[in-house]
Amino acid sequence: MRKLMIIALLALVTIGCKPASEKYAVREVTLVPPPPMADAEANNLIGAAPGSKVGDQPGNITPDVATSKKIIKEGEIRLETNDLIKARKALTDSLKMIGGYVEEENQNNNAGSDIKEYTFKVRIPAQNFDRFLSAVSSSADRVESKSIRVKDVTTEFIDVTTRLANKKLLEERYKGLLDKASKMSDVLEVENKLNEIRTDIETTQGQLNYLNKQIAYSSLQVTFFTRSIDAKNDGNGFGYKLKMAVSNSWDLLQNIFFGIITAWPVILISVIVIFVLRKWLRRRKARQA
Repeated sequence: MRKLMIIALLALVTIGCKPASEKYAVREVTLVPPPPMADAEANNLIGAAPGSKVGDQPGNITPDVATSKKIIKEGEIRLETNDLIKARKALTDSLKMIGGYVEEENQNNNAGSDIKEYTFKVRIPAQNFDRFLSAVSSSADRVESKSIRVKDVTTEFIDVTTRLANKKLLEERYKGLLDKASKMSDVLEVENKLNEIRTDIETTQGQLNYLNKQIAYSSLQVTFFTRSIDAKNDGNGFGYKLKMAVSNSWDLLQNIFFGIITAWPVILISVIVIFVLRKWLRRRKARQA
């Protein structure tokens, strides 16, 4: 029993004699830039739920954006109509039915031109683009011109989405480094880097939002125009000939009237000469009788 007590006492003395530096050693945090994110990690982050952290997502998620096509439709169409007001109402009614809206509207009534027109820049839900195009075309008398363009932005969309995912994952890693930093200089360095990353995230998110809007809502410029009667008539119709005859007769009367006013001194002198001459001839005949 005495031997056991002596051995325990020696053990306690040995532990108490260890250097203080070993008892209270502190590990210094070294800031090492995070390695580039692997493609698999980027794919895992794409489609992550808002507020989720890195590592919360399953390892084999395949985002929808990588498989579905992203299409932007835009174009212009020019339509002739006899009633601009009616055509405008038909356009706005069609937009309300499909959930579109007028982004810009212009009216052109040039005094020196025989054409009056309305121009609309409209945004239409992409799935209803063809339906709206058909409806607005049928509301006019004639389609003068039409130009529709389709742009595939799938590659651009995936590129922006992947860059955004990488930046968000990098932000999470720098947040982890910020939690581990012990020196004030290291804290400031990490915070500056985080500010740069967050600025990049906002810029990239803005690009993604713009692409999403372009994909979700197709753009179309619609122009309705009408011509004056003279411009629409080719000169062979009865109405046109009657109108021109009345117009020419009125012009002739105006010319005669203003011609008489212009030549009134000559006319007055001629009337006086004729009157005197006739009176002289009558007197002569009377003398001869």
